[in-house]
Amino acid sequence: MNKKKTISAIIACYKDSEAIPFMYKRLTDVFSNIGVNYEIIFVNDGSPDNTEEVIKNIVGKDGHVIGINHSRNFSSQMAFTSGMEIAKGDAVVLLDGDLQDPPELIEKFYQKWNQGYDVVYGIRVKREAAFWMQVAYKVFYRVFNKISYINIPVDAGDFSLIDRKVVEELKKFPERDRFIRGLRAWVGFRQIGVSYVRPERMFGKTTNNLLRNFNWATKGIFSFSYIPLQIMTLLSMLTFLISLVAMILQIILRLILPNSPQGITTVLIAILFLGSIQLLGLSILGQYIGKIFEEVKQRPQFIVKSILRK
Repeated sequence: MNKKKTISAIIACYKDSEAIPFMYKRLTDVFSNIGVNYEIIFVNDGSPDNTEEVIKNIVGKDGHVIGINHSRNFSSQMAFTSGMEIAKGDAVVLLDGDLQDPPELIEKFYQKWNQGYDVVYGIRVKREAAFWMQVAYKVFYRVFNKISYINIPVDAGDFSLIDRKVVEELKKFPERDRFIRGLRAWVGFRQIGVSYVRPERMFGKTTNNLLRNFNWATKGIFSFSYIPLQIMTLLSMLTFLISLVAMILQIILRLILPNSPQGITTVLIAILFLGSIQLLGLSILGQYIGKIFEEVKQRPQFIVKSILRK
């Protein structure tokens, strides 16, 4: 007789106190329909609302539920990492706590997992958001896929089911500045995507804004691509060639027209052009150096304040 499989759902929570009871109910319904053993791990990533109390109440009623409270906000990537450290399931499912990752899709993930896939991730074919945001996300994922040194699926977020053997590999990564969807692709194994429409938040307002999305995009690019450095090399070569041609033309012009007028405009344009190239190069180098600086400090990835169990 085959042993029942166990799935661990890990939910990263930040300002999601209103959504957590609905997440809990929908997850228990899904796992009951699938017919598996399960545990639900809510990770309170330093949320300033009453998330800790909401999780504590659910933990007190259901032995399948575990709560983790971080000492402060460490990011959703650290929340997922924290949950994976204690998860005991044969597979884990990563979800955001705002219900934009529909728990009902886990049933399709489970079917693919039973077919032999080690990682099953959600593909956002459409998201309920402003048109310009939808376009921006589409463009980013495609550019990121092209410039990355590994094949990272487009339109795929953290929402996924990951087999235990893959989880064990991910737990070995000591990185502080983690980009889980990139690491998930990096480890390999057999992977497949499942399409879905991503709804808007059920409660409250999104914590993402233009700056956060920009930081998120640069995190992925500078973690999995050397193209920015290669661009700087090409720009430096191009600038050298332009300068060489301009110098030759200037000499020829002086020989042909000795009394040709001399102006400051060309000099200013050249200085501004070279200065902008230099600033761009410094900013790109600064991003890579910043990532190195964060890693060499060797600080803990996160700090757990408490773990709640029944």
